[in-house]
Amino acid sequence: MNADILICGAGMAGAAIAYQLAVKHNVKNIVIVDPLPPLTLTSDKSTECYRNWWPGPGDAMVGLMNRSIDLMDTLHNESPARLPMHRYGYLFATADPERAKSMTASAEEISRLGAGELRIHRGASNDSAYTPVTQHGLADAPTGADLFLDQSLIRKYFPHLTERTVALLHARRCGWFAAQQFGMYMLEKGLECGVQLIKGKVESVEVEGNRIKSVKVGMNGGEQTISTQNFVIAAGPMQKQVGRMIGIDIPIHNELHLKTIFNDSRHVFPREMGLLIWNDPVALSWSDDEREALAESDETKWLTSELPSGVHGRPEGEGDMILLQWVYHNAEAVEPTFPVPLDPQLPEVALRGMAAVIPGLSTYFNQIPKPFIDGGYYARTKENRALIGPLAVEGAYIIGGLGGFGMMSSCGASDLLAKHIVGAELPSYAPAFLLSRYDNPQYQETLKQWGASGEL
Repeated sequence: MNADILICGAGMAGAAIAYQLAVKHNVKNIVIVDPLPPLTLTSDKSTECYRNWWPGPGDAMVGLMNRSIDLMDTLHNESPARLPMHRYGYLFATADPERAKSMTASAEEISRLGAGELRIHRGASNDSAYTPVTQHGLADAPTGADLFLDQSLIRKYFPHLTERTVALLHARRCGWFAAQQFGMYMLEKGLECGVQLIKGKVESVEVEGNRIKSVKVGMNGGEQTISTQNFVIAAGPMQKQVGRMIGIDIPIHNELHLKTIFNDSRHVFPREMGLLIWNDPVALSWSDDEREALAESDETKWLTSELPSGVHGRPEGEGDMILLQWVYHNAEAVEPTFPVPLDPQLPEVALRGMAAVIPGLSTYFNQIPKPFIDGGYYARTKENRALIGPLAVEGAYIIGGLGGFGMMSSCGASDLLAKHIVGAELPSYAPAFLLSRYDNPQYQETLKQWGASGEL
């Protein structure tokens, strides 16, 4: 068997690069290899959110995400009923006046990088107009962001938030989408154009003269060698192991991130709200008896301490479900194992954490709704910037390092990688995502001063 291009991995990234090559560039004889059904290892565990609101250094992430959202909008317009998108935005909020200053400086920087106009609302007569999400759809949604520094305006437009909130940034070219359906749609379009999907596991890759020669695939209890000169690593949390097959150390690490979903039967969460992120540390609310009992045990006394910032959540689906996520322990590099280990404490901890932001959620403290928990691995580089492009072995490519933004970036990342493969003109941000960037001494110096990477 032979393939002009073999893609290792049928997750969102693998489906997207197959779509770009076959549908948009008319490349023939493409084979995708994955031992699991498409989009079932990590892609279907996503929070399914997207944003173009990313900090620097440089404008690479804003450029990539703007392109990705453009492509997502195009797909949505092709099949709006099947591929729903919401542009409700991201809400970053704080009760700390000092943090409000840093939020303002960061927002001004991101706006300059190309994410759109920053409109600051201080309660002055010359403030720009604010358009609530109830007054626009997807096509006519504002871009840029609205930064509220007046508490009375925050109370007016976001009455569900704690009265302690002193600053709120509403980033507008952001929201959530049916990511799983988008991935399957792209895969189906690729299959219609001749892409082959093989259920099997890449066991080894033969490299001869520093060029990809063939790939050995284990399937149906046997093995088959597929001759190919082009090999795309789109293996998600397994990309490091696949890189070793061609003698390349891919500098990523895996972090386990979990989410919980439960029924908001009392309609506390506004259904039109996008993704809400609380930028402050949180002390969980306990009764005196509960706090005393928790403090008696070494295993639970951490619950009485201040926990880190970053609790976030959004409405889920068209019903009454809400989705919460919070890395309240430091995220550690781990070896991926499946099924992923779950944290039974997450639902209550995340609910109590978000109740510090949306006080109405405290109505569930006495009887927490039955939760659903799942999660997956974020495969990240140390600066949380993607790896997209050719590798040192001729004919080898990667679309990886997408941890935390894989679903939202896959359309743009695959568009970029496809241009590398077919020799099309590259966008200005292309060099920022090459693995070879680490060979540049100037880039290594930049990493020493690297600031916020936009991760949650």
